[in-house]
Amino acid sequence: MSRLSLTTLAAATTITVTGAAITAAAAAVAATGAAVMVVRSLRTRRNWPGTASHGSIRPVVVVTGGSRGLGLAIATRFAQDPVRLVLAARNLEELQQAQVHLLTQFAHLSPGDFHLVAADLARPEECERLVAETIARFGRIDVLVNNAGIIHVGPVESQTLDTFEQTMRVNFFAALYVTWAALPHMRSQPALDGHPAHSRRASIVNIASVGGKIAVPHMLPYSAAKFALVGFSEGLHAELRHKGIRVTTVCPGLMRTGGEVHANFRGDVDAERRWFNLAARTPGVAVTTRHAANRIYHAVAAGRAEITISPQAWLAARFGALCPELLQYANAMANQYVLPKNPKP
Repeated sequence: MSRLSLTTLAAATTITVTGAAITAAAAAVAATGAAVMVVRSLRTRRNWPGTASHGSIRPVVVVTGGSRGLGLAIATRFAQDPVRLVLAARNLEELQQAQVHLLTQFAHLSPGDFHLVAADLARPEECERLVAETIARFGRIDVLVNNAGIIHVGPVESQTLDTFEQTMRVNFFAALYVTWAALPHMRSQPALDGHPAHSRRASIVNIASVGGKIAVPHMLPYSAAKFALVGFSEGLHAELRHKGIRVTTVCPGLMRTGGEVHANFRGDVDAERRWFNLAARTPGVAVTTRHAANRIYHAVAAGRAEITISPQAWLAARFGALCPELLQYANAMANQYVLPKNPKP
């Protein structure tokens, strides 16, 4: 298998999108076109509170994993408006660097518009502390972006139960814990625009993945956690929409976040790192964090229930929903003939 073929395969999350797959995806789009038009007609069209004038009140945006990568890109996009930013990550020094980066870019922001929280969000008490400090400092939460995450790459034989549990704690339970702590405040706070109770009070954004729509070989802990997050996020949207809280599920494909240097590799470490880094760094295959952050910002403004970022991810998710058995066969072939083998003990 050539280097180009490997890039193409990884870009579609190990799916070779053949003519049949494209045809199937197109058929699915045509069949659901009317439903999409109805949904779009019902979608909230007013901007999120940050784009309107509210005197001295600035919307409060909380971003977990906000010190670098996609989290910092999201914070940067929201910072184009007059906002107050709460950035959470494990490393305080990286958070301080992110703050300096944003203050340098945006003259309308001051140090008083920031609150930095160094926390291990895999621990529920740390998630509760993040929300408590945000409320104590700014009094409300208008946008909560659950972005914190980790990645373990390698065949299932090289994974451990600890790996699955750690990934679930960071990629799923952290979002659950922070959301659970924030919801009572979101339910009770008035909408910034002063409209009645049916007006939007807050937005929750869960950064899932196309790996939460289709299982990706050699990334089982990641996919399992993202599947859980997608289910939680979709159900939460259904239950909170009529209460003035919009929940947006974000399913990106491959992104050039720079986060691949922080991924954990198992099995044939060098081979696993090569295929993963190639896919994550290839222009035209992996999208930029700036593009993804802009899509996420506009999805929040429109009150979208879900977005999939990158054409490859969109096609892969639709193909998987339409032809699940064929998808699993394609993934099995990729695992057998393309992806690295686990070294024999």
